Amino acid sequence: MKIMNPILKGFNPDPSMCRVGEDYYIATSTFEWFPGVQIHHSKDLVNWQLVSQPLNTTDLLDMRGNPDSGGVWAPQLSYQDGKFWLIYSDVKVVEGNTWKDGYNYLTTCDTIDGEWSRPIYLNGSGFDPSLFHDEDGRKYLINMLWDPRVGNHQFYGIVLQEYDHTEKKLIGNPEIIFKGTEWGLVEAPHLYKMNGYYYLLTAEGGTKYEHQATIARSKDLRGPYEVHPGNPLITSYPYPDIELQKAGHASIVETQNGEWYLAHLTGRPIRPEDMKLAQGRGFCPLGRETALQKLYWENDWPYVLGGNKPSLEIEAPDLPEQKWETNYLEKDDFDSANLNIHFQTLRIPFNEDIGSLEDRSGYLRLYGRESFHSLFTQSFVARRWQSFEFEAETKVEFNPESFQQQAGLVCYYNTRNWTSLHLTWNEQKGKVLDLVNCEKFITTRPIAGNEISVPEGVEEVYLKVNVNKKFYQYSYSFDGETWHKIEVRFDSYKLSDDYIEQAGFFTGAFVGMSCIDTSGRRKHADFDYFRYKEM
Repeated sequence: MKIMNPILKGFNPDPSMCRVGEDYYIATSTFEWFPGVQIHHSKDLVNWQLVSQPLNTTDLLDMRGNPDSGGVWAPQLSYQDGKFWLIYSDVKVVEGNTWKDGYNYLTTCDTIDGEWSRPIYLNGSGFDPSLFHDEDGRKYLINMLWDPRVGNHQFYGIVLQEYDHTEKKLIGNPEIIFKGTEWGLVEAPHLYKMNGYYYLLTAEGGTKYEHQATIARSKDLRGPYEVHPGNPLITSYPYPDIELQKAGHASIVETQNGEWYLAHLTGRPIRPEDMKLAQGRGFCPLGRETALQKLYWENDWPYVLGGNKPSLEIEAPDLPEQKWETNYLEKDDFDSANLNIHFQTLRIPFNEDIGSLEDRSGYLRLYGRESFHSLFTQSFVARRWQSFEFEAETKVEFNPESFQQQAGLVCYYNTRNWTSLHLTWNEQKGKVLDLVNCEKFITTRPIAGNEISVPEGVEEVYLKVNVNKKFYQYSYSFDGETWHKIEVRFDSYKLSDDYIEQAGFFTGAFVGMSCIDTSGRRKHADFDYFRYKEM
């Protein structure tokens, strides 16, 4: 049996992997998307199922006003003392070259999909927090320490401080235990105790194509830490032509049979047709994903089997195969009282402020709220692009009365980069379909003057987007049978981390349904179904 990478396709970065008996879990970052943190489950490391999004209340995660790519950075999941422990950041400032305001929290739960405890505030000294459970029962928080002083290197090092769970607070003084290597930008710390050593696994080099994972060890928790003789443990940087790029930000696990695996961040770039490799490695519209590599040990050091670069196909562990029934139907008819777990919203929960699955049976009703530029209340329900080739389709009923109202199908990266095919109102033509493109905060209307009039008596309109790796294109139908393609092609790569100029570049492309009403009247749109089919 083989593991085919990436194992978590589409925007699922910063994997934190842990084993509980025969069960394996990976927690990944969600940034400004709500609920916070995605947790996937496996029993064989081959087949994975999304089972939990634990930060599902505003008590656990309040992101109203968070910037693009703010929110939940690099969660860490562990299991100790009969419960799961989840450490996470809520980052409030992304851009700028000095302050990086954010808060680090701890929440626990007896089960992976249960009700998580009210969060305990830990510190705000830096992001990527992680909790280490030592053999003597003591616990320690580690995180990267941010230095806001002008002229100083901002990544000051990895800081450690003891955590007292009885008192529910940090105790003692914080200590810098690792300053990183010459690569710099040391972050994403995870501590392990094995073979009589403390192993400190970190990420360095940033999160783009220079990304890598560094591992160091010490006989003493507080160091000094000796860096791996073959550092980095994994990276794609020296290998510009391999399919899995950006390898880094990792965690490790031992199977119940004594085999070792490394979960790591990766990206699969595409290049525009006129772009040669010497000009750049390309763009990753699927965002940063999660892959696995097999490890072996030599002289008490872990090594990636096959060298320190990621492989597309690796040997699976000697475990019984466990396949899952899918929890995402290709076509969601919105017959449930709850949104499917694969849908998310921006910054805020899906609730009566923005929509309902009960106001009209069998429909997702969205109430028109703020525009895509807003950081507060968007009525937008979407799911990840998880394939380079797919089509997404919906049927919407919407009766706009103003050009301030629109509802439709959206491909979205962030508040500055998105496209939308939607119903709206035109003073001359009445109800129309219009197409809008927002690229680096500059908005255009590619079919301005040629908006598509909706025929009299047509209440529901079908909308579709076809993604064909490097390009995507919208279509519409008034009867669900005859489709009309809009002759405007969009570049897929423009919905990617690598295309974004400002600091918020950590997520991936989404596709979904939206309703906007800046008149304040909260005009609603009803979506009959949503279909997502990979080709």
